[in-house]
Amino acid sequence: MLKDIVEVQPLEGYRLRLRFEDGATGEVDLQQIIKFEGIFAPVKERATFVQVRVHPELGTIVWPNGADLDPDVLYARITGVPIPRFEIKTGSR
Repeated sequence: MLKDIVEVQPLEGYRLRLRFEDGATGEVDLQQIIKFEGIFAPVKERATFVQVRVHPELGTIVWPNGADLDPDVLYARITGVPIPRFEIKTGSR
């Protein structure tokens, strides 16, 4: 997929409105995607949650502590387009 996020807006609760480079727009509720543990623990605090920004080089959203999310996962949530499955073939010659 590799669709970059170009805009993010924090909403009520743990919801975000996202816009992707292809124009797809929608909302995601982070409570349904992540556990607020580890690197995401600070994001549970509203003051940190609202500091979410688009990282222009990575094409995804990030927080000041370095927490980020895979834009493909977020795109799939918003559009309903499944993430492609890739197989790694191994074997002997």
